[in-house]
Amino acid sequence: MNIGVYIENGGLNTLNISNSMIDQLAALDQAESHFRSENIKFGIRHRMRSGKAVLNHTQFLGYTKGPDGVLQIVPEEAEIVRKIFELYIQGNGVRKIKRYLEEHGIETVTGKAEWSTSTIDRMLSNEKYIGEVRMQKTFTADFMTGRREKNIGQLASYLVEDAHEPIIDQETFELAQQMKGSIKKQHKVCQTTESPSEMIFK
Repeated sequence: MNIGVYIENGGLNTLNISNSMIDQLAALDQAESHFRSENIKFGIRHRMRSGKAVLNHTQFLGYTKGPDGVLQIVPEEAEIVRKIFELYIQGNGVRKIKRYLEEHGIETVTGKAEWSTSTIDRMLSNEKYIGEVRMQKTFTADFMTGRREKNIGQLASYLVEDAHEPIIDQETFELAQQMKGSIKKQHKVCQTTESPSEMIFK
């Protein structure tokens, strides 16, 4: 369509250069982006290997990040977390828990009146509620698209124990995991995967 693109970094106009030059510049830019991405990932994984928790605390019911960077309990939110676990181990499924929360006017961490069953399900498996942080559960498989994949052994994972004050006791959490495992078996959705390499920090 005879429309050029002016590249400020280098002062180039695509109307004045050949297609092969454009391809070369694009390849160089992609290589530079990949180099930056790898450097960032190297830094993050170095922190993981040293036992420093790398996590996102925003929109995380029950906790906020303290001035020292360690998760701190938000008491009123922690009560909601405990109620969810209590209801679950009493035999209530995530749909019943969702209905209970909404009927009692309990809002989500983002202030919404309606709860998602998938959010409740993830909460019941979140190891942070027992004071642990498991890092690199997912990873960026393609730096160009930012597509993330579940880590089922492709990369090492790291578990930091006693990373912060727990909201749920170990016994309650393990019971919830056993119940979730039983439900998955009943629905025949269990998958056999290779156990990832894991480093544990105490």
